[in-house]
Amino acid sequence: MAKKPTGKNTSGRGQRDLTVKVKTARGRRLSSTRWLQRQLNDPYVKRAQIEGYRGRAAFKIMELDDKYRFLVPGALVVDLGCAPGGWAQVAVPRVNALGEKSGKAVGRIVGIDLQELEPLAGAEFHQLDFMDEGADDQVKEWLGGKADVVMSDMAASSSGHKQTDHLRIMSLCETAAYFAFDVLTEGGTFVAKVLAGGAEGDLQKLLKQKFKAVANVKPPSSRADSSEKFVVATGFRG
Repeated sequence: MAKKPTGKNTSGRGQRDLTVKVKTARGRRLSSTRWLQRQLNDPYVKRAQIEGYRGRAAFKIMELDDKYRFLVPGALVVDLGCAPGGWAQVAVPRVNALGEKSGKAVGRIVGIDLQELEPLAGAEFHQLDFMDEGADDQVKEWLGGKADVVMSDMAASSSGHKQTDHLRIMSLCETAAYFAFDVLTEGGTFVAKVLAGGAEGDLQKLLKQKFKAVANVKPPSSRADSSEKFVVATGFRG
């Protein structure tokens, strides 16, 4: 059996440690240095760069859709908190937003975010707070009807306090769910990021009332040391 690399040069020209190490620069916190080192050595970050995706998060929605098949040709999709656009980038060919799949229905993607995004062929991005009054009607107007899919990879700004951050993202996810209730068509799908931490029960109860099936999934591309997971609710009851 071949031995794994040890990271030490035992022959003068043999194995090398390929892990990128980052020195703690003046003014940079240790936590920031660790995050940067993890990014530089993350295989999904490298894959995203090689394959032209806007971020490693693209692989999360890719893996979720491979399992649940909600991004189908002709689907009308709303992408909440869509920056930097990686999820929409995956959705474009899958819903046939550019009409490149002959004989297949052409879908549409509307992404909204608080910040301006670089344009993406096949997707329509708008600066909008989805919590604003009338935002649901505005999105339906842009989309040209009710959505088949509402997806959200949103996360609240980190406070550094684990329980506070958990409550913030759960509140954000619950608000996104109520938005989805307003814009989804019957049979539609809601996909959103949540954090494990004890406050998910209310959201689960709410979604089970509104959807036929609710699953909690941690896709392979989600870091093992992260408390994030994704809720996939299918079969909106309308």
